[in-house]
Amino acid sequence: MNSILITGASAGFGLATAKLFLDRGWRVIAGMRTPRADLLAPSDRLQVVALDVTDPGSIKAAVEQAGPIDVLVNNAGIGWMNAVEGTGGDTLRALFETNTFGPAAMMQAVLPQMRDRRSGVIVNVSSSVTLKPLPLLSAYTASKAALNALTEVSALELAPFDIRVRIVLPGRAPATGFGDTARTKVQEQGGFPEAYLPVVKAVMDAWASESEAEVTKAGDVAEAIWLAATDPTTPLRIPAGADAVALAG
Repeated sequence: MNSILITGASAGFGLATAKLFLDRGWRVIAGMRTPRADLLAPSDRLQVVALDVTDPGSIKAAVEQAGPIDVLVNNAGIGWMNAVEGTGGDTLRALFETNTFGPAAMMQAVLPQMRDRRSGVIVNVSSSVTLKPLPLLSAYTASKAALNALTEVSALELAPFDIRVRIVLPGRAPATGFGDTARTKVQEQGGFPEAYLPVVKAVMDAWASESEAEVTKAGDVAEAIWLAATDPTTPLRIPAGADAVALAG
């Protein structure tokens, strides 16, 4: 039975991916910073593990508990929305710790077993903002662009071991609460710089005008991850969601 370890599986894309793979007969190891087995239907193929991708000890323990891993999905991530001028150093470091360094550490933890078997798939969940930069997302975009570069080079390094590496690029998904969470964090840290408030309004107005058909649903991302995990013919970069597909085209 194929197995998949998903980071950030408690909500949004990660939770949708865990449900999809369970429905399709896989063994799912759902990594969550705060484990909640009640988020998923009971199954003897489900294992919920405590996993904080910024904590080396947590990563080591989770991978040991998981056992053999056929597919790793690096989905855990944090958002941020502010101008460069309004982004403190601690915030910038936190973004890279979770969005870039965390996936790298997860890859390092599972690659020895994949190399030994000469098989495996790694799927890194990035963002369509790396295809078309947007105002107020500079720090977040930088962390995801670095993840893209890490993935692209790793794909070359790991091909001789028959390990596939793919990037899934979701579009904007309002239902995941990314924007609301990011705005809350900004307010907690003093808000947007006053000079940039017209830019903030323009961005918010543009997002509010999007129709449901123009944005990404969690199921779109789960299906893209399924293709990355199961279809060797998929390209290195896989857009997920109507807006991401339009940008990639």
